[in-house]
Amino acid sequence: MTFYPTDRLALFIDGANLYSAAKGLNFDIDYKKLLDEFRKRGVLVRAYYYTGIVEDQEYSPIRPLVDWLDYNGFTMVTKPVRRWVDAATGQTRTKGNMDIEIAVDMLEMSAHLDHVVLFSGDGDFRRLVEAVQRRGVRVTVVSTTRSQPPMAADELRRQADVFVDLSDLAGLIGRPRPTLPPRYIADAPARAIDERRGPAVNDEDEPGLDDQD
Repeated sequence: MTFYPTDRLALFIDGANLYSAAKGLNFDIDYKKLLDEFRKRGVLVRAYYYTGIVEDQEYSPIRPLVDWLDYNGFTMVTKPVRRWVDAATGQTRTKGNMDIEIAVDMLEMSAHLDHVVLFSGDGDFRRLVEAVQRRGVRVTVVSTTRSQPPMAADELRRQADVFVDLSDLAGLIGRPRPTLPPRYIADAPARAIDERRGPAVNDEDEPGLDDQD
């Protein structure tokens, strides 16, 4: 990654997309490390994290992560996830796309930034990246082509000033997923919040969304 010490930086993290990319690479994000890493690379103005939250559940598995990030240097942008039953299949579907929120915030903030780091591989952001670049802001995209399936759209990679594969950052901002025996998992207490790393993460922490439109 190429940064200048005087760069005014902002991070825009598509939570569901980053979670899926890290899961595909078999590691978890250490959000304190992530924040510290980019604070070393320039003047970090904001670190935005976007996610949908299912509000009709008695317990939302992503809530501990959202609360921890909110208290530890991230600007949280959330909205309710809509759920409905597909009449054709009888399956429960969810929708909580955050593309509009990311686009509005990035365009508004671009007047105050030199460099934007977008954590998403969604090809729908290509035009957004192009619009921000026209304002004189450099854009780094962080996603991965090394997961199965690849998470980074080719058109977004081509548009970015720099594309960074998330797997190359694993040693800087990640922690490996522990491989625990089944009995240990069954007997383990409820999640605990690690003050240095943030909440423990499992496969339900960042819900996948069926409909990304």
